[in-house]
Amino acid sequence: MKGCMIIKNASQLVTCSGFKARQGKAMSDLHIIDDGAVVIENGVITAVGTTSEVLGKFDESKFNTINTMGKAVLPGFIDSHTHFVFAGYRAEEFSWRLRGESYMEIMNRGGGIVSTVRATREASREDLIESGRKRLDSMLSFGVTTVEGKSGYGLDEKTEIKQLEVMEALDKLHPVDIVRTFLGAHAVPEDFKGREDKFIDYMADSVMPQIAHRNLAEFCDVFCEKGVFSLEQSKRLLLKAKELGFKLKIHADEISRLGGAELAAELGAVSADHLLHASDKGIAELAERGIVATLLPGTAFSLKEPYARGRYIIDQDCAVALATDCNPGSCFSESIPLIFVLATLYMDITIEEAVTALTINGAAAVDRADSIGSIDVGKTGDIIILEFPSYKYIPYHIGVSCVEKVIKNGNLVFDKENKISR
Repeated sequence: MKGCMIIKNASQLVTCSGFKARQGKAMSDLHIIDDGAVVIENGVITAVGTTSEVLGKFDESKFNTINTMGKAVLPGFIDSHTHFVFAGYRAEEFSWRLRGESYMEIMNRGGGIVSTVRATREASREDLIESGRKRLDSMLSFGVTTVEGKSGYGLDEKTEIKQLEVMEALDKLHPVDIVRTFLGAHAVPEDFKGREDKFIDYMADSVMPQIAHRNLAEFCDVFCEKGVFSLEQSKRLLLKAKELGFKLKIHADEISRLGGAELAAELGAVSADHLLHASDKGIAELAERGIVATLLPGTAFSLKEPYARGRYIIDQDCAVALATDCNPGSCFSESIPLIFVLATLYMDITIEEAVTALTINGAAAVDRADSIGSIDVGKTGDIIILEFPSYKYIPYHIGVSCVEKVIKNGNLVFDKENKISR
């Protein structure tokens, strides 16, 4: 009965029903079924409804059954922006920031991304697989069933490919599905300082074609930021990526208002991420083009920066996703509960909108809304069961995971109570 399961008697079956991103006001509609049930056969959802409706059509003896009376059931969370494969830690930089040094100041004196690059270049594949596996285990315990992972800690051909190969291997080894993104233009390496255009040429003409040929990444991303890569450089790289068949993402307007949101709209990116300083014009263009605005409140929190204008962005009819941005520098955290509480307390995003942002809209941010992100017939059986009767406990139990069980492809892969994992 592997991959075959009935989940019944859910106090709330929070379906987040839909096959595309929800924009603006539509983010508030979670399509909740009281006393709900779900049937999964061979890893795919085949029935959704009230318990009485569903059980009247199936023989329970042929399924693994979980009785969720008094508990809420939701789609698995999608963490749509992370940098979880890396070596080395930067705890010292956290203390420097507490003393008042900015992220860019630390980066400009050889810390930041470049510091992680040195450690990741030296790390073996085996070490990266082991550390990545542990981080995936942590994500799974928070209810994450799909994660996007970026390269970008190599800044050279060998290590960028190594990071993506590690993610490819982990995708086969671990229940959490990994969506791979090439972020070779994450920073300017020391040997290209003052020759940023040459570095873009190197990534576009030498590294990216190999990654495309080997199908090592689905997306291409770029850190479009003052002092890193200009709008013109970012556009040139992304246009080349598009030619090679990559879908596009952009680190946009994180530290300064450069016009990254507008560039994302112009190029038809799948998502524009960060957006702390995005202009009204850029936000309007994202909404018009249906591009997902991926907001990362954990990073603003960690850097003590103003949060992205979550309430305003949703009110402008944007589709908003939320993600952890798990990375060794600006936000070393896999905590979905932290993201929920920051979004609801400090970005004026409602609890319902936050649920949407981490389910169906997170799926849309990785171009998977047709197959994951909601509890709908035909979608993959990726489901979480909370310890409590309502989704509203997620931010209320501040910083603590309410996830009791995780179902992946119709199989139980995490159970907090019985210590079952994977």
